[in-house]
Amino acid sequence: MEVWKILILFFCAFFGGLSIFLVKSDKSQLLKLILSFSGAYLFAITVLHLIPDAYSGPDHAEIGIYILIGFLLQILLEQFSEGVEHGHIHKHDDTQIFPYGIMISLCLHAFLEGMPLAADQHNALIFGISLHHIPAAFALASILMQNKFKPAGIIFYLAIFAIMAPLGFWVSNGISTGSIGGIEVYFHKMMGIVIGIFLHISTTILFESSVDHKVSKRKMVAVLLGIAIALIGFYTSGHSH
Repeated sequence: MEVWKILILFFCAFFGGLSIFLVKSDKSQLLKLILSFSGAYLFAITVLHLIPDAYSGPDHAEIGIYILIGFLLQILLEQFSEGVEHGHIHKHDDTQIFPYGIMISLCLHAFLEGMPLAADQHNALIFGISLHHIPAAFALASILMQNKFKPAGIIFYLAIFAIMAPLGFWVSNGISTGSIGGIEVYFHKMMGIVIGIFLHISTTILFESSVDHKVSKRKMVAVLLGIAIALIGFYTSGHSH
């Protein structure tokens, strides 16, 4: 297992959330650009790498079903997370009420996102996932701060969220190698679920912030840059034929 993946996943999410203590002005536009870039990157990586590899397995005829399951699962998770994985920050009552639904669904989401990283050829994917977790962690920290949580509590829950993607990577790595439970035969099906989640997340990020279906120039640049970097990784990693 590559330790650098775990460190990048953890510290991007953790420090992304900690930045709530440093930001003194509205950085929503910058967060939207980061989201647009990571959304485009995730979408391109999913289409270029994850989907072809998922359909290369022995149970490829059923992969589409699991992709649909993943897509629907993300819709269900967002009923509890309130779109925090998209960087959304919603106002809450000024009382210290722990947002259980948001925390649990966000952690499950991050856990599942870390799973495709078990495949060595998907090293490029870590870049998009890590960037995607920065605004998500920032939004989580903002909600906890609005709910009057002390800094120590915010840091604690950020650490829990930050460890979820590395944990998903570790579990998936064990499954893919057969060292956990002998259920490696289900690896491609699990990847199908993750693909469905990625497709929902990436397309939602790309389209939901477009007023009247118009994309600003800065957002278009961010999207094209995300796709371009994914294509560069595709052609330089030996996946193209």
